[in-house]
Amino acid sequence: MVDEAIPYLTELKKKKDAGAYKGKEDEWLKLLNTIRDITEGKIYLELQRARLTVLLAEYHEQLAATAPKEDPAGTVAAASTSTAEASSSTTAKDAPKKEPVTARDHLEAAADLMSDIQIETYSSMGKREKTEFILEQMRLESLRGNWPRVRVGSRKINRVFLKEPESTDLKLRYYDLIVQLALQNDNYLEVCSAYQEVWDTEEVKKDESRELNVIENIIMYIVLAAYNNEQSDMIHKLYANNDLQKAPLHYALLKCFVTKELMRWPGIEELYGPTLRQSPVFAADSTLGVKTGDNKDEQTTGPGNARWEALHNRVVEHNIRVIATYYSRITLARLTELLDLPALTTERTLCKLVTDKTVYARIDRPAGIVSFQRPRKTNEVLNVWSTDVGKMLSLVEKTSHLVSKEYAMHEASQSARGKKAITA
Repeated sequence: MVDEAIPYLTELKKKKDAGAYKGKEDEWLKLLNTIRDITEGKIYLELQRARLTVLLAEYHEQLAATAPKEDPAGTVAAASTSTAEASSSTTAKDAPKKEPVTARDHLEAAADLMSDIQIETYSSMGKREKTEFILEQMRLESLRGNWPRVRVGSRKINRVFLKEPESTDLKLRYYDLIVQLALQNDNYLEVCSAYQEVWDTEEVKKDESRELNVIENIIMYIVLAAYNNEQSDMIHKLYANNDLQKAPLHYALLKCFVTKELMRWPGIEELYGPTLRQSPVFAADSTLGVKTGDNKDEQTTGPGNARWEALHNRVVEHNIRVIATYYSRITLARLTELLDLPALTTERTLCKLVTDKTVYARIDRPAGIVSFQRPRKTNEVLNVWSTDVGKMLSLVEKTSHLVSKEYAMHEASQSARGKKAITA
């Protein structure tokens, strides 16, 4: 019966779009809700219920596009009065659900409808349709800023299935959502990994402009990522990939972070700033990665400016690691000069790297000296001394052998000359 009733929804939808129900009861919505009520709690109708839920969620999303952003005062008052009456006569559980009024209400309704369906447990639904459903759940949750649910949804999708040629569109949609999710947490390493997956798609590689944009994003986000073993390994692998040279300016920036040489921030800003600041990643007016939901209060400046400041921090951190490689001790004044930073900012940045165990350093403030030399335990000192003594004895033995060899060769040559003289 349900299967026979569902096709009528298409006919009623066409009439609705033609304006047949203006000022009248919406027959399409009435039939849709009726069929959903019938399918509720029936396992053998779970597939039909999921498809009907998608239609209802799309309906609420369409209403969200035209609904007011704020609830009119009269509606709020009426809603509060009806809520008070309902709470006095019934329990909270039995109280009637408030009808969505604002755009936010309709968006919440659409997201709630989709999230109520545990689609990953449906065995009767095909892989592609199931993946599309989960992607829709993730998209709606991202629109209302519920990022933890987006993360949960991302773990339900089989990434092996996304690598199949017929799943290219789903793969691109999935990693676009992953990029949005990672930017909410400033997880630039995850963003870089997502763009690498996008780059590893034939559809992207066939489009030169699109491929170039992806390569630029890969490089920008890998240099923005905080330094750790995974980041270091990934940045060296990317540098070894000659295909990244299709973006020469960005590749030159990548080379700066791979080479163990100091980078002067004013020079970096002058050389790369004009190009990078025009990209959506670093633009001052960029809306890419604007914090929403629970992360909204963490946004104190524009996302583009925040990422530009993060790039400055990565340059400073790189310089400190380089200095720690070549210096065992350095004055704080000289360190401040090399980093192009105020003394207080230099100390704070150095302390952060020490806390993260990226470098070892100790600051002697009265003397104004920074020591990068790690103190060694007694056993370590003895082991080093023993190794050095062993090397020295080996050199002495080798030298003695060479001297003896020279003496033997000299004596042999003298003996040969003596025999020639006697013969003559």
